[in-house]
Amino acid sequence: MPLISALWRHLATLAAPSLRWSLRRRATRGKEIRSRLPEREGIDPTPRPPGRLVWVHAASVGEARSMLPVLPHLAGVTVVFTTGTVTSAGLFAGGGGVLHRFVPLDVPAWVARFLDHWRPDAAVFVESELWPNTLAACQARGIPLLLVNARMSEQSSRGWCRAPRFAKRVLAAFDQVRARSDADAGRLRQLGARGVVVAGDLKWSAPPLGVDNAELSRLQALLTGRPVWLAASTHPGEEMVAAAIHAALVPDFPGLLTIVAPRHPGRGTTVLPGVPHRAAGQDPTEGIWVVDTMGELGLLYRLAPVVFVGRSLLGRGGQNPWEPARLGCAVATGPHTANFDDAVHALQTAGALTVVPDPAALQDWVRLMLADPARRDAAARAGQGVATGADDLPAATARAILALLP
Repeated sequence: MPLISALWRHLATLAAPSLRWSLRRRATRGKEIRSRLPEREGIDPTPRPPGRLVWVHAASVGEARSMLPVLPHLAGVTVVFTTGTVTSAGLFAGGGGVLHRFVPLDVPAWVARFLDHWRPDAAVFVESELWPNTLAACQARGIPLLLVNARMSEQSSRGWCRAPRFAKRVLAAFDQVRARSDADAGRLRQLGARGVVVAGDLKWSAPPLGVDNAELSRLQALLTGRPVWLAASTHPGEEMVAAAIHAALVPDFPGLLTIVAPRHPGRGTTVLPGVPHRAAGQDPTEGIWVVDTMGELGLLYRLAPVVFVGRSLLGRGGQNPWEPARLGCAVATGPHTANFDDAVHALQTAGALTVVPDPAALQDWVRLMLADPARRDAAARAGQGVATGADDLPAATARAILALLP
């Protein structure tokens, strides 16, 4: 075993007590479910169902959602789907033939317990979930491995390149890597991945975000006749930009409502104090409305036809522009979109998305979209056309998974 791999394994084992303490601390903050903490150590009393079983792991909500259209194509196979966040667990509340568990942390003994209990016939990891001890344990048991929707940003690639032998050992564990794009595929091959194919981005074929239709109807009635725009998934600083744009535009658009939805709702009380906050039970009035609640972007994208996707103007990496595009919004993003460059390029090429370089340009774009419904609707139609163009990808991904099974 290479020295760096052995060191990683040793450090993870030493870290187990502090990780256990950290999990309990997270549970007190609502970031873990206390009754399910044993799952994080691979402890599970649920019997393994008979027959073939596939383990699918996705880190969080976005990655898990991208796999949902794949699951119906895996009929006849038990799927144990692990995630790492409380919100992602909610996606599987209805069961639907899928066993949801929280993923064991990358501690050798914890991973071994999980694998010894479930004995998966194949394991599927989504995007960039590259946990060395977990992958090594799967290899040791002869479990075929597939990386789907594989992502490797230029920045991440530079980090892995600092330990090239370790990177090759980790990535070569996969029997096949289905990359999102040519750029991702090239970086993954350079780092030592094998069986790399360019399959496309599963997030393009993810189902639209859900919504409480009764609440949607109630809010639509409250907002009838009012111009509305949304700054979604904002990071610190971008909320102040949205407030300044609101102040500049409201004289020209009477009754204007600016909705601000911070990426991390826990910051809600510190975001634009003095305006109505949804977490406090307050409805939108004239002005600005902060929606500091979890899992409501599906509601907001249906309320606001004009959407700026945050973490892209002052933050770094961007957020997913497909979700508002699928729901018929005109979309803008800032220049910092490294995590979603391919999606941004596809939508921009189709005329569905505008990249704004600075707050002044964002203000001009919001003004144009509010003042020109025809242009706004054309961008929305273009976005829906592009965002629904990968409908065969889930079935193809399922076929790749089934091909791994004995």
